[in-house]
Amino acid sequence: MQKGNPWALLPFVVFLILFIGSGMVLNDFYAFPVIVAISIASAVAILMNRKETMTKKIEVFTTGAGHSNIMLMVLIFLLAGAFSETAKGMGAIESTVNFALSILPQNLLVIGLFVIACFISLAMGTSVGTIVALAPIGLGIGEQTDLSLPLLMATVIGGAMFGDNLSFISDTTIASVRSQGAEMKDKFKVNFFIVLPAAIGTCVILALLTLNSTAEVTHASFEWYKMIPYLFVIIFALIGVNVFTVLASGIALAGIIGFIDGSYEVMTFIGAIGDGMSNMFEMAFLAILIAGMVEIIKYNGGIDFIVHIATRKIKSQKDAQFAMAGLVSLTDLSTANNTIAIMVAGPLAKKIADQYEIEPRKSASILDIFSCAVQGMIPYGAQFLAAASVAGISPILIMQYSYYSILVGVCGVIAILIGYPKAKNKRIQKS
Repeated sequence: MQKGNPWALLPFVVFLILFIGSGMVLNDFYAFPVIVAISIASAVAILMNRKETMTKKIEVFTTGAGHSNIMLMVLIFLLAGAFSETAKGMGAIESTVNFALSILPQNLLVIGLFVIACFISLAMGTSVGTIVALAPIGLGIGEQTDLSLPLLMATVIGGAMFGDNLSFISDTTIASVRSQGAEMKDKFKVNFFIVLPAAIGTCVILALLTLNSTAEVTHASFEWYKMIPYLFVIIFALIGVNVFTVLASGIALAGIIGFIDGSYEVMTFIGAIGDGMSNMFEMAFLAILIAGMVEIIKYNGGIDFIVHIATRKIKSQKDAQFAMAGLVSLTDLSTANNTIAIMVAGPLAKKIADQYEIEPRKSASILDIFSCAVQGMIPYGAQFLAAASVAGISPILIMQYSYYSILVGVCGVIAILIGYPKAKNKRIQKS
């Protein structure tokens, strides 16, 4: 393998300096718009390599930015945003939360809060949206009991990361699957059996910590039929129906229910679709710009250099998988955004996966598992900041209760060590 060119990585360095440096100086990792940081880094990438003409470099950039996988990712982002917003607009979130609260025993409210967060995030496909919806409920439970408020916020964050990692309409799922050329249902099945023990273990820990604690939560009314769009998307995506068909049908179903019960009129429904797509514009453009920047870095030899450094001591598939896990984990620590981490590390992981004959479902799973595990433990991530803001506490206090994310990381390591999942193709079952 070629050793590559370390200087080609300068755009990555520029991006990290802008993003992390501004976060440290301003004490806010989201003060400097990430889209601006990526744009500047992309400009640096285009200006490098004086041996090539500007026309050639722009051609390389646009070829990477316009790759079919990237365009598919963008389209899925837009449809996922539209579905999430239309379902939310017709009351799906409130009904799902109120339904779950109505059936939970009062002495299992904390475990129930975790389970609710798991389902809501699985349905919504957004961890931050789940936290915004459920953190006030956790705050209310804390005010009525002697339970630790940081524990309750960490519980919500843990459940939110469960769905962020598994949901078919999650940014991380879309990015990991498209970057590795995997099928969504295959990646879901692999991930599910890795995170399930972590979820069960979290419930056991929460049960032990909150033994004999109860709280009275006011039960609000709910309409069961408003949960149908979420169930529809989850079930039909699991069956293996094309993701575009599933999301488009889910949007239509949310609209039909909204029209029938009066939640929507024609223009408010169309407005919800537009708002949902608008919410994904930044993520869509990030995907395009990152892909273009990575293509130039690859053209200049930067990807070969990273892969050479990351794989020079690799002797087996397991070593290669740990290398991918380390790459995406370090990237997430640097960017505080698991979707961006997957977009950046994805091309590197794909090259390693191809070289060591690792199945796409496995490499996609590794990217999602470890980026979400790290994201669920860093106090400067959007998830911690959102929960801490609602509770009025420091995000640092929440870290010690990040049981779910810690267990997900442990389960991810165990899955690599035991060789799960077994390769479908016997030819590539080597360790």
